[in-house]
Amino acid sequence: MRGRGITMVWRLVVGLVAVGGLNAQGPGPNPGSLKRVPAPQPTNLAKYVKDRTALVTLGKSLFWDMQTGSDGRQACASCHFHAGADHRSQNQLSKTSAALPVNHLLTLDEFPFHVVANAADNRSAVLRDTPVVAGSGGLFRRIFVDIVPGSASDSGYDAADIPAFSLGGVNVRQVGTRNTPSVINAVFNFRNFWDGRASNIFTGMTPFGDSDSAANAVVVTDGQLAPEKVRIDNSSLASQAVGPPNNNLEMSYDGRTWPKLGKKMLSLSPLAKQRVAPDDSVLGPLANQAGRGLAPQHTYQTLIQAAFTPEYWNSDQLVDSAGNVLGGRKAPAATTGEFTQAEFNFALFWGLAIQAYETTLVSDNSRFDQFSEGNAQALTDVEQRGLNVFRRSDCTECHTGNELTAASFGSVTRGGAVGRNRNGVGPDTGFFRTGVRPIAEDLGLGADNDLGTPLSLAVAQSGAPRQIVNGLFKVPGLRGVEFTGPYFHNGGQATLEHVVDFYSRAGDFPGDGNIGPGIRRLNLSPDDRAALVAFLKSLSDDRVRFERAPFDHPELCVPVGQEMAPPPDARFALSAADKWALIPGVGRGGNPVPLQTFEELLLGIGGDGSRAHSLTEACSIE
Repeated sequence: MRGRGITMVWRLVVGLVAVGGLNAQGPGPNPGSLKRVPAPQPTNLAKYVKDRTALVTLGKSLFWDMQTGSDGRQACASCHFHAGADHRSQNQLSKTSAALPVNHLLTLDEFPFHVVANAADNRSAVLRDTPVVAGSGGLFRRIFVDIVPGSASDSGYDAADIPAFSLGGVNVRQVGTRNTPSVINAVFNFRNFWDGRASNIFTGMTPFGDSDSAANAVVVTDGQLAPEKVRIDNSSLASQAVGPPNNNLEMSYDGRTWPKLGKKMLSLSPLAKQRVAPDDSVLGPLANQAGRGLAPQHTYQTLIQAAFTPEYWNSDQLVDSAGNVLGGRKAPAATTGEFTQAEFNFALFWGLAIQAYETTLVSDNSRFDQFSEGNAQALTDVEQRGLNVFRRSDCTECHTGNELTAASFGSVTRGGAVGRNRNGVGPDTGFFRTGVRPIAEDLGLGADNDLGTPLSLAVAQSGAPRQIVNGLFKVPGLRGVEFTGPYFHNGGQATLEHVVDFYSRAGDFPGDGNIGPGIRRLNLSPDDRAALVAFLKSLSDDRVRFERAPFDHPELCVPVGQEMAPPPDARFALSAADKWALIPGVGRGGNPVPLQTFEELLLGIGGDGSRAHSLTEACSIE
């Protein structure tokens, strides 16, 4: 009995430490372990999917496949290869300036983009203000002509209509207008993208949920092929996944459609340009031991057939680009304007498969998670002090719950998708303004989607005035934040120290209004700032740090800036030549060398402290 009592007292002490009960300095709630949060799942997935394991296999193949891009070189992973985010430093700027032009190689001393004389006082003299954005390099500006079945490269031609991505009349790759968020733990977000445009409801072909009322799939019903509206809940990742592939900045020549992309991908061998580790935690059993990609018997057609119910792929009738059945015509198609059922439904397959893969990317074993599970030794004294600073400084107003974000399914379940304030309807749950940039530069949640519907649910569904959501952005989770710099939606801070200074001074541009809760001058001491940074680094999971399963992956070549001389390809005489870097493939055991932080990248230091740069090894993509 005495031994049991001692055990109970010890557990109580550990629990008090874990919630800040010992030496607690403020009222903020304690975030808990992510292990306690189940990943959200669609409720009607069985209508479409017959094998979820096969679905993950398809999703990982598609996510990492460079053949997806119109240039045959751009994958989803090209902007999400490093702790689920981007890790490049050249030609990563949009809204460029004379001092920071296109194709610029960033250096550490160019951050933060907004600098004041006193880092603790946002009212002090402005020493530098650079309204550029550190985004992610996408595609050259080109016009789509057609796919070439059996070829990873689409037919297209250079366009010279966007001089912002041109130097001396030579085009460089376009760059996104916001920083790339990590896909790790994104499954816990109720909506995705910084502005929330990836709806919780997946409608099969666009990110925009119920705003898109089209019949975006064709299904076999009573032996006949017929159009069908898709509506799948809890599927923001699927909505997000279908946005970039045909975006004419990110992955596509301007004008490509989902049926065209489906026809191309179904004519190609999965990952044909990339090596897959034989011990890859998902793809290893399918890997081509004699070369690149998957073994020849594993095609995208067979992967789809293994994952999805036959009603969505087994018809031999053909449809046109709008999904209209072509009377009397049977597969295979004779032209690139005729599509099999599987080709037309490729967007549906793509969205659900990539969502299934990304659902496995959960980093719930950081030292903080272990601490929250009762291991009092998992955090150092300094990190525990940082946790208490985090709690007492109102950080948990936005980074709340076990998910460390108010934009989570959990937050929406507890409080609804639209908040309330003393005057009635409030802004959307999980979206705040922290004073990163002036509202006029980027409306964020206050804008409309491509179909003309307000992104804000408070505006679209509850009649809230537009001004209360202007300039708001989704709160990101914080696990793995050590490796996902640069930070904020504009990528304007390079280090966690920069971020902590930013919040200590209550942001850079608070004067426009719409400032979220908890944004106030914190006046943190140097010791408190260092402790807070140490706590944030305790949120890193070693499986992410060393790319161990489920964070292992095929090899990838990524463009890392341009050589300002046109390539020899006469089709693209206006385009500069790419520089390429190799992201080596890794199996379930991971890498012996840890990932770099963004600061280490800019300093040319490897993740192990060596004078090494992880993006210097050239690779061939042919």
